[in-house]
Amino acid sequence: MARIEQKLQDLGLSLPPPARLPPGMVLPFPWVRLVGRRALISGHGPTASDGGLALPLGKVGRELSVEQGYEAARLTGLGILASLQRALGDLDRVTAWVRVFGMVNAAAGFNRMPAVINGFSDLILDLYGPEAGAHARSAVGLAELPFDIPVEIEAEVDFE
Repeated sequence: MARIEQKLQDLGLSLPPPARLPPGMVLPFPWVRLVGRRALISGHGPTASDGGLALPLGKVGRELSVEQGYEAARLTGLGILASLQRALGDLDRVTAWVRVFGMVNAAAGFNRMPAVINGFSDLILDLYGPEAGAHARSAVGLAELPFDIPVEIEAEVDFE
């Protein structure tokens, strides 16, 4: 078994199937675009184990607590890893997490976006370690996100 897959299993985590889109919705872009040795990962939201949107939905700081936002970011990370695995065939091919852009569906006055996006960063660091897992990152609050998801994350990785 591959190293990253073994770590996921050791943590009791599993990758979700491809995201199920709402009826009639078509995305005119790939979830992962491979360019040379870099994978550009389109924005993902929290994915449930059946490929649907993970619940709860809503704004962090109103419908969701920081802890629920953190878990949503972690679930988003699992969805991103699943997309990467489908694109690369093996998560061990990732040599470096380069950049992460985390967006939080934030209630007015909420300013703890970094604590929410840590759910993603902590997962990646647990799996890839401080060398390959370290990444440049932004964590911003937005007034709205698609389908009222609490978190959306995009990223770039280098791979071999």
